[in-house]
Amino acid sequence: MREISADRIAECVKKLCIEACCVLPNDVRDCICKGRQEETWAPAQEILDHIIDNYHIAEENMVPICQDTGVACVFLQIGQDLHITGNIEEAVNRGVAEGYTEGYLRKSVVVDPVFDRTNSGNNTPAMIYYEMVPGDQLTVTVAPKGFGSENMSQIKMLKPADGLEGVKEFILKVIEDAGPNPCPPVIVGVGIGGTFDKAALMAKKALLRDLDQRNENPDYAALEQELLEAINAKGIGPQGFGGKTYALAVNINTFGTHIAGLPVAVNINCHVARHKTEVL
Repeated sequence: MREISADRIAECVKKLCIEACCVLPNDVRDCICKGRQEETWAPAQEILDHIIDNYHIAEENMVPICQDTGVACVFLQIGQDLHITGNIEEAVNRGVAEGYTEGYLRKSVVVDPVFDRTNSGNNTPAMIYYEMVPGDQLTVTVAPKGFGSENMSQIKMLKPADGLEGVKEFILKVIEDAGPNPCPPVIVGVGIGGTFDKAALMAKKALLRDLDQRNENPDYAALEQELLEAINAKGIGPQGFGGKTYALAVNINTFGTHIAGLPVAVNINCHVARHKTEVL
């Protein structure tokens, strides 16, 4: 059985926190540039030009793309033949604390959600998600999530009788409710099925999928495209100033569910769709 130390995980998380906050993934850049080429509304064109300038400046100077460097969402795919020596949760939080401190990233996490909203001072605790997979490797993904977009996300327990039309109506209503608030252009992550919590996690993980990759099921791939066109046809545009570039992609994840249920979660991400992955 292969072994890695928790200290190595902490170092990896620290590095990924800094890189993710300063360098936008190529698939997101490509979609923004494609939107700029296709945009015909002058104010929208100008906004997209500023967005493109901004992420270039951020990478060249290794400074955050956005002042909201978010909550650190850390996804761990752990090989079943891998042994980690040390406390993995402590290591992840140590990596986040060091990354946000050494990278001069804004620390936005409070220690208690209601009674003691004191800043923790180091952006911990991280939101950690564990998944066991075959093999002896550890895949670490850090996805800082800003709350301008997170606050616009919703979940609803639809009835099976609501069917496909009910699913589409709910997703489009979430977009209408969000309007310009999540700093569009956005990525729309959707989770359908499972349970209340499973649907929300699927929606979150959908935001990590490459934007040029469609759902493997042709029915859901067609639904992703249909929703993308319907969302952009609303004319909200980048930053809400009009245009046809509101959403860059709609990514749907699904799972089996109970005969009495149809959970649907929508997790929105702004155009600063930060995520960085490393395999240990």
